[in-house]
Amino acid sequence: MTKIKSCTALLLGLCISGALVLPAYAADGAARKPHLRKAAAAQSSKVVRKSASVRVSSVRKTAVRAEPARPSFGQAQGLHAEADPLELKSAVALVVDQDTNEVLFSKNPEAVLPIASITKLMTGLVVTEAKQSLDDVLTITQEDVDTEKGSHSRLAVGTQLTRGEMMHLALMSSENRAAHALGRYYPGGLEAFVQAMNRKAAALGMADTHYVEPTGLSSKNQSSAHDLALLVKEAHQQPLLRELSTSQEAQVAVGKRMMQFRNTNGLVRNPSWDIGLQKTGYISEAGRCLVMQAQLAGRKLIMVLLDSAGKYSRIGDAERIRKWLNHTTATAPAARPTT
Repeated sequence: MTKIKSCTALLLGLCISGALVLPAYAADGAARKPHLRKAAAAQSSKVVRKSASVRVSSVRKTAVRAEPARPSFGQAQGLHAEADPLELKSAVALVVDQDTNEVLFSKNPEAVLPIASITKLMTGLVVTEAKQSLDDVLTITQEDVDTEKGSHSRLAVGTQLTRGEMMHLALMSSENRAAHALGRYYPGGLEAFVQAMNRKAAALGMADTHYVEPTGLSSKNQSSAHDLALLVKEAHQQPLLRELSTSQEAQVAVGKRMMQFRNTNGLVRNPSWDIGLQKTGYISEAGRCLVMQAQLAGRKLIMVLLDSAGKYSRIGDAERIRKWLNHTTATAPAARPTT
């Protein structure tokens, strides 16, 4: 009887103990389940993010695979392979004495290439010789928006500026919409303006030159270094073109805002240079281009650089030519390389 009581007491104790332990275990399990669910969710999220990252990375890698850049006309014609004593990066170069027409340096001067925004020098010349009022207000319209290259412009559709301001921005900052508007407001419209450009080129003896529009965005606007030297010489006779093309910067009221424009040719801000007229140009087919009239080594010179490979190479080439001229003038003026 005593043994039975002892067993009963033992069983009762075990039951009570189990009853105490099970709730504790259950509570602990319940407490851990959210933690486990949270950990699992975090792990799942990591997997999803990693997967998404892989997909995004894959997309990005695909997006940056660009087509190889098309060669410029000069590159396609092998003009860059032509060696020259100054190791210029430009495919075409010409330096001429403005007063005597003596050729001091040449490299592929007869090659006919796209001239990009050098075109705007003829645009400015035609407008100037037409003697249209510089105070007339012109309006940028949808017609002036570039559909050739999709290039950016700071002149929104609806912008109103005087013809003089449009000329300034076209020659100094190479504003395409301004140049196009100048042609559009010519008597007879754009077609008549392009005809006037080509007539002027023919009158100057620019036999290798042809224009199809006033901005230079079309690669069909083409010329040679020899022809462009004739254009620079003629344009330099116009005080307005000299002033506007060499202006360092200008503030223009565009609507209610004052906008700052700068010259695309940094050499006009360089005190080592005395530049009387200049124009830069760039489209992919033409490479980097530059024409200038400048006082160098005590002479008035005309410099033409076409299809230069590299953003700053045309400026570097101009500096090489300047240093070479200064050196040869100081040492042996008669030693002038031509190729």
